[in-house]
Amino acid sequence: MKDSHDIVKALIRTEKGAAMLVQNKYLFWVDRKVNKIEIRKAVEEIYKVKVVAVNTLMARGKMRRVRYVMGKTPDWKKAIVTLKEGSKIDLVS
Repeated sequence: MKDSHDIVKALIRTEKGAAMLVQNKYLFWVDRKVNKIEIRKAVEEIYKVKVVAVNTLMARGKMRRVRYVMGKTPDWKKAIVTLKEGSKIDLVS
């Protein structure tokens, strides 16, 4: 069993994510191999909130060039977590 902090790697703070806060949705960078049920349990354990829905998507890595060599950043998984009405995550820390 993975630790909750291994499943949910970080809370993503972007302009798109800030616009989604009105709908009580938060963006998370999660491990590529986990499913929605594991993400729900990890978020509820870490942030002590009630999760209503979890949507996931795979984000492709981008092509990058370092001097003369082309490379690629790794693919990663993003989760959009909807919280129960009245629940919220403190974004200060």
